[in-house]
Amino acid sequence: MNETLTVIKERSSCKMFTDVLPEKEKLQAIAEAAIQSPSAMNAQPWQVIVVSDKKLIEELETETVHKMGETPAFKSFYDMVTSTGMKLFYNAPCMILLPIDKNNIYSKYDCGIASQTIALAAQSLGIASRIIAIADVAFSGEKKASLEEKFHFPEGYEFGLAVLLGYAEKPNAPHEPKPEKITYID
Repeated sequence: MNETLTVIKERSSCKMFTDVLPEKEKLQAIAEAAIQSPSAMNAQPWQVIVVSDKKLIEELETETVHKMGETPAFKSFYDMVTSTGMKLFYNAPCMILLPIDKNNIYSKYDCGIASQTIALAAQSLGIASRIIAIADVAFSGEKKASLEEKFHFPEGYEFGLAVLLGYAEKPNAPHEPKPEKITYID
C-alpha cells in the first residue's frame, strides 16, 4: 500500500484533543493543501480560515450549544451535551472554517472535498482532525452577522463546514469500513 492510501486508511475522527496547538508551519501546510482541492470548474468557492484563538473557538462552541437548545431537531443531542458536560468541539485548540460562496451551486460539494483534503493533510503530518457541521446552527441564528464578521467571512459567503485540528489525547481506531458499500459493474 502506498503512503496516500495508508493515510486514508489510518485517518480517524478525534474524540478529544489536547491543549497543544499544532505548529504554525504544519497549519500553514494544511491550509495550503486545502486550496489545492479540486472544485467544479476550478471555482474554489471557499475561504480557508485558520482559527487558533481559543477564546473565539469557545465563543462559537457556546453559541452553537445555545442555538441547539432552541432548535427542536437538536433537542436530544442538546440534552446529552448539557447533561454530560461534553465539549462539542472536543477541546480542539484549532479550527479551520470553510465558508462557501452562497451563489455557487457546487460550493457545498466542493467544501466537502476541501474538508477531506484538510483531514488527510493533517493526518499525514501527525495532526488529529474531526470534520464538523454542527457549528452551522450558530451561523443561522441572531448572531450570524456578528460571527461572520468575527471570523472574517468574505461578503456573499456562508458557513460550509469546519475541521477541528490538534493532537489527540489518545489515538482512536479508524472507523470500520463496510466492503458491502462497494459495487462493481463490469
